This record gives sequence, C-alpha cells and structure tokens, in this order.
Amino acid sequence: MPPEVSPYSPQTPLLSPISTKSRQLRKSQLHHKFYKGEGKMSLLNKKKLIPLLVCILLCASVFRLLKITIVTSSTTRLPLSLSPVHLNNVSYNARGQEPSKNHSISHANSNNLTEKEMGFLLNLISHKSPCNLLVFGLEHQYSVLASTNTGGMTIFLEDDPEKLSTITTANNTLVYKLKYPTLAKDAYKLLKHARKSKKCSPSSGPLKQTKCKLALKNLPKAIYELKWDVVLVDGPCGHRPLCPGRMASIYTASLLARENHGNVTNVVVHDIDRMIEKWFSWEFLCENNLVSSKGNFWNFRIQGESNATTFCSK
Repeated sequence: MPPEVSPYSPQTPLLSPISTKSRQLRKSQLHHKFYKGEGKMSLLNKKKLIPLLVCILLCASVFRLLKITIVTSSTTRLPLSLSPVHLNNVSYNARGQEPSKNHSISHANSNNLTEKEMGFLLNLISHKSPCNLLVFGLEHQYSVLASTNTGGMTIFLEDDPEKLSTITTANNTLVYKLKYPTLAKDAYKLLKHARKSKKCSPSSGPLKQTKCKLALKNLPKAIYELKWDVVLVDGPCGHRPLCPGRMASIYTASLLARENHGNVTNVVVHDIDRMIEKWFSWEFLCENNLVSSKGNFWNFRIQGESNATTFCSK
C-alpha cells in the first residue's frame, strides 16, 4: 500500500508571513502617531506655561515698583532719629543783614496758592480788619494781605534772603529776617521733648522767658508787645530733612495766641497735608479748636487764657 499522505503540505504554511514592506508601513504609522501626540502635548504645555510666565513677570514688576515706592517715601519722610539741634548756634538777625553761612536753605518747594486758598485768607483778613496780622513765611501773593488789612499792623517773619528782596512794604507792614533754631529731621525728638518737659507747657511763663527748645525767644520786640488777631504759619521751609521745619513757628504761634488774654486769635497753618504740620498742629493748636479749612489750610480759633496747664483739653 502506498504511504499515507498528510492533508497539509509542509510547503504550505498555516499563516502567510507579513511582508517587509507592510512592516515598514506599520512602523511608520505608529511612529507618526506617537510623535504627533507628543507634539500636541508639548504645544499644550507651552500654552499653559505662557500665562504662568506672564504672571511671574507681572509679580516681579509690581514688587519692584513697591520697593521703589517704599524707598522713595522713606527718603521723603523725615529720618527722625538723627542728632538734636544745638541751641547755642541760634541767631536772629534784623532786616538787611546777611544770612549766616550755615543757613542757605531755600524755599524751593513753595507753590502758588490756589484761587480758593487765597480767597479763604482774604475773607478771613477782611472780616478781622483792621487787625494785627503776623505771618511766618513770605510768599509773593501775601503782599495783598497787608493791603487788605487797612488800618492794622502786618508783620512778616522770613528766613530766606531771596524772598526778602522781592517784597514791597506799605506803611502798616514790617518785615523781619530771622534764623530758626531747628531742623525738620529732629521733629519727632522735639515733639517728645515738648510732651515730657514742663518747660514747654503753656503755664511755663511768657514766651520770651520760656526755656522750651521749640520757642522762638529772640524775636523782634514788637512780636511780644502786640496782641495778635491772626497768625499765619507758612514758613519756614519744611519739605526736606535739613530745612528748619515749622515745629517752632507752630509752637510759638500757639503761645502767642494763648497770651492774648480774653481775646480770640485765629492761627492758620498751611501745608497741612505734610506730617510735621499735621503733628504739631494737633499737639499745640488742638483738634477741638479747628473751625474751618480750605485746600491745604487749617484754621484754628484759640481763646487766650492765662491759667491753662495743657494745650489741648482731654
């Protein structure tokens, strides 16, 4: 018998093998699909990173701006921890004398008054006129105050020789030049001194005799002899640490008003938006005496009294 033959021939495989060309095509498709997906993920990540980078840059810019602002404000605010003033260098000069070599501070920051501010002053003076008007500081606009105060006495106190050379005086106007014994950088120390020392209380005696460091004691004789109806504080300069500051002029104005026994004195302070002017006005002119304001002016009405032991009632 012939041998049995298997139904499957060894030359005929069960599965036909994949051709080389098909394999390469498949591999190319997978490779394309993989890198296409990776590209989409990369693009997605980039889109997420862009807002994050923008946010970081904005935060850095804001932080830098805040830092610059803080540094700038700290330089414009007064460094109140420096050395105190030496009072043995104080000198007051009559009009026409040359200023001390140590004092060449100019009122470079002086600004013209607004129409409303000037109207506020003129209205106050016209209602008081004729009156005794004392002005710390000399702005070119203030010459009209003397002419408004017809029949009264107007005295200007100024430490800037450049301003003194520009004023024209009327018959009822006097101008005196003086040098202040303070520096704006010592404002806080002087305020602490005034709060602690009995020498600076309103009951320490007449202004000319007080030993308080804030008092202007060697002013022209007429300042102590007259009873003042209006005292305007717009000097000396106080916009820099080495300016004299208005600590002494505000304190002195307060004492002059309180020595006007039985009468009322209006003390008007300019540049009240600044720290020193605000501090010392609250301390020596008192919130309860504030009756009106306009622009950067505060108007305090102070009753003269001889028995006061404190500047402000509690």
